[in-house]
Amino acid sequence: MFDKLKDALTKFARIGVADKGAVEALVKDLQRTLIQADVDVKLVFELSKRIKDEALSEKLPAGLTRKEHVVKIVYSEVIKFLGEAQPEISLKPKKILLVGLFGSGKTTSAAKLATFYKKKGMSVGLIAADTYRPAAVEQLKQLGEKIGVDVYGTDEKDAAKVAKDGLKKLSGRQVLIVDSAGRSALDAELRDELKGISKAVNADERLLVLSGDIGQAAKKQAVEFNGIAGLTGVILTKMDSSAKGGGALSACHAANTNVQFIGTGEKMDDFEVYDPTRFVSRMLGMGDLEGLLEKAKDAMDPKKAQELMDGEFTLESFYAQMEGMKKMGSFGKIMEMIPGLGAMKLPKHMMNEQEEKMDLWKYIIDSMTPEEKRDPEVIDSSRMQRIAKGAGTEPSEVKNLIKNFRQIRKMLKKFQSGGLKGGAMKNLMKAMGGA
Repeated sequence: MFDKLKDALTKFARIGVADKGAVEALVKDLQRTLIQADVDVKLVFELSKRIKDEALSEKLPAGLTRKEHVVKIVYSEVIKFLGEAQPEISLKPKKILLVGLFGSGKTTSAAKLATFYKKKGMSVGLIAADTYRPAAVEQLKQLGEKIGVDVYGTDEKDAAKVAKDGLKKLSGRQVLIVDSAGRSALDAELRDELKGISKAVNADERLLVLSGDIGQAAKKQAVEFNGIAGLTGVILTKMDSSAKGGGALSACHAANTNVQFIGTGEKMDDFEVYDPTRFVSRMLGMGDLEGLLEKAKDAMDPKKAQELMDGEFTLESFYAQMEGMKKMGSFGKIMEMIPGLGAMKLPKHMMNEQEEKMDLWKYIIDSMTPEEKRDPEVIDSSRMQRIAKGAGTEPSEVKNLIKNFRQIRKMLKKFQSGGLKGGAMKNLMKAMGGA
């Protein structure tokens, strides 16, 4: 859905004159995209009318062209449409109960939520109270081991008893997350089980886990689960590629249910607080610098980051930055957070090639001596041959790395002196990917 909205805005931005015909064509593109994404038709036409009425108003805000005015209106209206309120995530000790149907991603979301709170400096425990699905307990234990979080789970079939015992066993943890069972539909058996476990846990937060590809059906599930557990929020999963993700977001908003978190990929770190403004900005190709800086802060070594800012940029610090970028997510995710680059559509195979290139560069740097890492200018043809052999590659790849390193170092000097403009920023990102 968001790719098509981005395409519609890009198409509009390229037209010569933003007249009535151009605005109406944009609105039709938006309508088609939203309806295909399972957004309620009535809501779509209400949104369309507001955009058209505001966009064709004769009075323009000071300093904006008609085209800029229309893009700003669409951006603002989409944010309102998906729910403007940003959730307040408390870092106080709490018990969290996760509920939802089969296939929503509850167990994985439990581990991602645990990772989120662990990164905030809180001690976390996971309780495997899904006694219905085979291997659910083992799956959560494996995920817990992967992220370094204790998991309580047994062969006991009474979910409420498992939850109670788990709360006692892990009572020293600041955040306790209970993973409950699901079904293919919200039947009487699941209702009774959820009522029992809800009473046993007496959770501070009760979060419904929904798959982003559920579309408009999210509203019905939010209402039904709210009636059983008294929801305090929603976690939307599979928001990285779902064509109906916007439909699920709008449906939750229509059901007066606050989306707290969204899952944006398969890794444990692909999980974030749902900030409507930043999310829509990123999805429409306008970037999210605040989010990028937060990711960088978590991923980058502070000492190496300071070296970067102070101008002491060597192949060693370059290596550290590549390690940090890996922790921040895929190259494509980083690009979409940078204003001006988020709208660029690079083929997936090209993104993969860039990441493979960065992996190769790490092997090359590993094959260098400390002196060569500090000062690559000492690398002559014979050293290049030796380094390439150690990295299992060709000398031309070593040469390519050094060329890109010089380019990045040159641009960083411009950045430090305040002379790095938009075009140079794009070149810097290309250099980081080896393009």
